[in-house]
Amino acid sequence: MKHQNFMRHKGTYEPYTILRSNPSDCKLHIYPFFRDPEGLEEARCISPNHGRSFIVGRTSSGRHIVSKGNGLSYTQHQLLNTREMGSDTWGLLLLPDAERDFILGQEIQALGIKTNNMEYIIELDKEIMFDDGKCLKPILLQYDVECPFRICDAAFMTKEEISSEVEKWKILNQNQHKKSHLIAAEVVVKNLRILHDNNILHNAIHEQNYTWALELLDFELACSPQYPYTSEDSQRHAKDLFPREIIHSYRVVNYIAQVLREDIDYSEIDAIFNKYDFNLSKFKL
Repeated sequence: MKHQNFMRHKGTYEPYTILRSNPSDCKLHIYPFFRDPEGLEEARCISPNHGRSFIVGRTSSGRHIVSKGNGLSYTQHQLLNTREMGSDTWGLLLLPDAERDFILGQEIQALGIKTNNMEYIIELDKEIMFDDGKCLKPILLQYDVECPFRICDAAFMTKEEISSEVEKWKILNQNQHKKSHLIAAEVVVKNLRILHDNNILHNAIHEQNYTWALELLDFELACSPQYPYTSEDSQRHAKDLFPREIIHSYRVVNYIAQVLREDIDYSEIDAIFNKYDFNLSKFKL
């Protein structure tokens, strides 16, 4: 994919420890990259929406390798801590979040949902010191994707790039839809049906977590019967969060239609939701 607007960032490769790896991909290259203006290595970020993620390489098949948790991709500072959430710092990824993303991502991929290929969880030997004296080592989540652009990145893509991705959706169009956003709707709503049938809550379905290859990403807030939430409060509220994912999925479809400048007939979209047993009428006031 040729793209002229990648933001290029310098960084260093740090000593590291592999905490988790995907056995099927254990021979892939490892990128222990951390942003450093004085560094000699280079990584790219495709939009300000990717605040702590960088494109660091390509697989042999041409997929984009992404590393998450490598420091901020904007401002002159590597990291920023606004102190509202302790060690949860802008630019860093915490280990529990990386593990949940890695484990749930593999579980969801096994169900047939198109998503990223998890590669590694890496702990860097680099030490980050906080004001209270606490020390934390950066955690990186490395994965590969077909398309690095999220739906929300449309403003940072050319029309040709968007058209190239949407053209690939034709192989998914088994229902012979005339509008591209309806092809996307079939994928998005079917994904939701699979998730909910398996009692999996993604908990962050929106236009930032779907790529233009219709890959569903980012599972650090998700839960499943095999990997439930740990706190009693989260467990108690999880069941009430499933219905709102219907609305969130609808918004993704609507966003795509608007980007593509396609006429929207909501009865057509509702018919797809109904097909997968999501009847919005039961929520009507």
